[in-house]
Amino acid sequence: MCKAKVHPMQLLKKYCLLLLMLVMVAQAQRSAVDLFQAASKGDAAAFAQLRALGNKGDAKAQYNLGLMYAEGTGVPRDFDQAVSWFRKSAEQGNALGQFSLGAMYANGFGVPKDFVQAVFWRRKSANQGDSGGQSALGRMYANGDGVPKDLVMAYMWRNLAAAQGDEIAKKAREDLEKAMTPAQIAEGQRLSREWKPKS
Repeated sequence: MCKAKVHPMQLLKKYCLLLLMLVMVAQAQRSAVDLFQAASKGDAAAFAQLRALGNKGDAKAQYNLGLMYAEGTGVPRDFDQAVSWFRKSAEQGNALGQFSLGAMYANGFGVPKDFVQAVFWRRKSANQGDSGGQSALGRMYANGDGVPKDLVMAYMWRNLAAAQGDEIAKKAREDLEKAMTPAQIAEGQRLSREWKPKS
């Protein structure tokens, strides 16, 4: 069987064409974070791609769209849209979407203020190990917002967030210690040690 010889220039052209196609596919499939960054700066094409990803069910894109609408970054501020996108992301288990939806409920942005719902979504985020969710849930226990006031649980959640480098949680934990007995602090520390993330 006789094989036809391929001219080196033809091979180079095919290689270049393949490389160009790969670059085009990579640009078309930019990550939700890249699209968010571009869309936040007013890139309409990036926003359209991010929205398309969100509409296809990409939880990170949905979270980023919620963030854009909540902050008014790259789009006019619209808390109703923010809640809608955060909810889509949160319902898929995205910890940042859950934390953000909890914040919307805690502050009454785009939804009626509802501390019980805020606790529900922040707990989901906290249980996945999100330091923001842990710190916010600790604050809710410290204040008795949506849950019975419980300094031991407040300490546990703040301690977990502080262990991840959350400076606000660290300061809040130190403030909590001033209102707690040594036994309560020890119990909060024990609960922190025994805590395991849940999905």
